[in-house]
Amino acid sequence: RVVTLGGQRRPLMLRRSRGFVPGPLALPVAADRPLLACGAQLKNTFCVARAERAWVGPHIGDLENYETLRSFREGIGHFEQLFAGAPEIVAHDLHPEYLSTKYALDRAEREGLYSSGVQHHHAHMAACLAEHGETGPALGVIFDGTGYGPDGTVWGGELLLGDLANYERMGYLWPVRMPGGEAAIREPWRMACAWLAEAYGGEPPLPAALARQVDPARWKAVASLARTGLASPLTTSVGRLFDAVAALCGVRARVSYEGQAAIELEQAADPAEDGGYPMPEVERSGAIVLDARELIRAVRADLDEGVAVSAVAARFHNGLADATARTAVSEAARRGVRTVVLSGGVFQNVWLLERLAAGLERRGLRTLVPERLPPNDGGISYGQAAVAAARQAAGLRPLGTGLALRD
Repeated sequence: RVVTLGGQRRPLMLRRSRGFVPGPLALPVAADRPLLACGAQLKNTFCVARAERAWVGPHIGDLENYETLRSFREGIGHFEQLFAGAPEIVAHDLHPEYLSTKYALDRAEREGLYSSGVQHHHAHMAACLAEHGETGPALGVIFDGTGYGPDGTVWGGELLLGDLANYERMGYLWPVRMPGGEAAIREPWRMACAWLAEAYGGEPPLPAALARQVDPARWKAVASLARTGLASPLTTSVGRLFDAVAALCGVRARVSYEGQAAIELEQAADPAEDGGYPMPEVERSGAIVLDARELIRAVRADLDEGVAVSAVAARFHNGLADATARTAVSEAARRGVRTVVLSGGVFQNVWLLERLAAGLERRGLRTLVPERLPPNDGGISYGQAAVAAARQAAGLRPLGTGLALRD
């Protein structure tokens, strides 16, 4: 895709593959020991690093079957032989069920390597900082679909303050339930139900736009899951918020590929519409929370009044961008930082990225976005490598073989 930032048009990387791999990337903090970073579960890449250079492997894809896992293992072996040698440290995501995490921990135990767990959204932020040759501190606005949070919830709408070695969670999107867990990713109408239940309380009525696509009995069952929390983890995911709005608009009730609902909602938006829905800030236990309940109520009200989906989609994008910019500006001022990192798979959305970046820059903040790597999980492995190297340099080393460094 092509994005306009700071008045300049440039490509937005979605997949770093032929023509880019195996070109090396610099590390702003050198890796004292050779290391391997195993990446995430979806859009997987791996990364090997030694001294000041890192080599990110080709797009492997989703580690869901034997074929992709074999490609992952063979690719790592090939890159280690070509570039970095045998690793002494293995970096990985915190999610215990990712196949990439299991590979990292199994290998660390088998070969007597150190392991370093890196939180998913910290890796997104670190990847962007590192490719720009920076170490921080910075404010990170990290929006994606899912990422394992240290509190056991599903993160995905995060405001982080940190550098390559460490981070602090400053704020997040209002948390809601994911009814049925991963089923809510495949069926965005479930997130519409969860957000309506959160915005209005009780059991929300089935919206007219979904009446022909969702069985009323299933809607009622999912509303019960959202209310009780049974088999429904909490999430702060902006990706799931996009799903909810797309379903409420009747754009997409079910998806056949990742991000389909959000893509089609962006395509439906009217570029001439400049209005935006409200999304106030509230404070929770010292953190800033972007409260999207009012936004959901505004979406529902406009749809009930017969406002065109194109206008509703545009107002949603604008409202989210404007509220995020307002919050980031105030938090940056409070913390004394002037640099903001925008990363995560949601920022493949050009409308949101351009409007948010413009809002930040108008207020005097410097904005960094991924350029040589994708904002999605294809950049996670490089971020893990940058974090592991920075921790080494800071003296944050494991005390014994196989002892993980955890956020």
